[in-house]
This record gives sequence, C-alpha cells and structure tokens, in this order.
Amino acid sequence: MSSSSRPARLLIIPGLRDSGSAHWQTWLQDQHADARRVVQRDFENANLQRWSERIQSTLELAGNGVEWIAVAHSFGVLALVHHLTAHPDSPIREALLVAPAEPERFGVAELLPQRRLAIPTTLIASRTDPWMSAASAQRWAARWGSSYSNLGNVGHINAEAGFGPFPLAQRWVEARSDEAVAGPARNVWRLQPSIAH
Repeated sequence: MSSSSRPARLLIIPGLRDSGSAHWQTWLQDQHADARRVVQRDFENANLQRWSERIQSTLELAGNGVEWIAVAHSFGVLALVHHLTAHPDSPIREALLVAPAEPERFGVAELLPQRRLAIPTTLIASRTDPWMSAASAQRWAARWGSSYSNLGNVGHINAEAGFGPFPLAQRWVEARSDEAVAGPARNVWRLQPSIAH
C-alpha cells in the first residue's frame, strides 16, 4: 500500500445500464468532489475488452501522478479485474468489488485473472444475488485473493434492492483515505453487515 501523504482519488466503475441517480454508486460519488466515474460508450452491451479499455482511458485522461481507489459494481467488477491484469502498472492501489456479475453468463470467465490480484481487494456479495451465486462469489474472491463478506439477503446490492445510500462503501473509502495519511497501521475498518444500509 502506498505511503503517500495525499489521499487517493475515488474511481467509480458502474455495471450494465450505468448506476442511476438512486444507486449507491451515484450517492458515493456525490460524497467526494474529486471522484471520477468511468462512463462507457455503450452501457447496454457488456464488452469486457472495451469496458476494460475505458477504465484505462479514464485514468489516462485524469493525468499522471494520481493514485486511485476503485469501487466497482456488477459487470464493472469484471472490467476492473481485467484492467488490473492487462495493466500491471495501473495507478489503482486498492479496490472494492461489489456484487460481481457471473462471468459465465457473459462467456468471459477464461478472460479473467485466475490468480491473486496485484492489489488488495475486498469482495462484497449477497446470498440472494440473481447475477452471481454466493458460492461463485466466494470462489472468485478466493481466486483473486480478495477479502470476502456476504451481506445476506440483499439481492444485487443496487437501487432495486434498496441501496441508495451505502454507508459500508463510504466507510471503506474513508478508511483508505485515513491510511494514506496515517499509514496502514491505522486501518481499523471491518466489514460489518449491520452497517450495510
């Protein structure tokens, strides 16, 4: 983890159909004035390579010398882990992976990393997510070396499931900012389902 004294910027990576005004990713972005959102050219068609490249171009447009923490949802998670493998020099230093989409549903499982990711990641799943079973989420988390938490009966962890504000994601971001200032020893953040929403 970086020992920089400057907090990393927040990168929001939505899934299919973007994250609308009622979605927790939009709420989270609104909490951080310097956050940047990855805007796909086509949010209706999940194309792993194009979505991954769009993450890269978004980072490049933001300029050099910026460190990032990324918060991805659904197919955006798949695009992010693909990006991290394709760009080992990515300025993203840590990522929160929320309710990933099932890679098999999109025929992209073999294009995703099958080993531990180069940066720390936390994967948050649901017992009743229609887009990925809890068992599959746990397998991918183990494969990627991600910390794993299952929030229980909370669907796809999106606006339809009642996630407008999502304090857990905000606490994760704040903990990363605290670490940048005080160092990793300050990290007292823990996933607690009771603070999910």
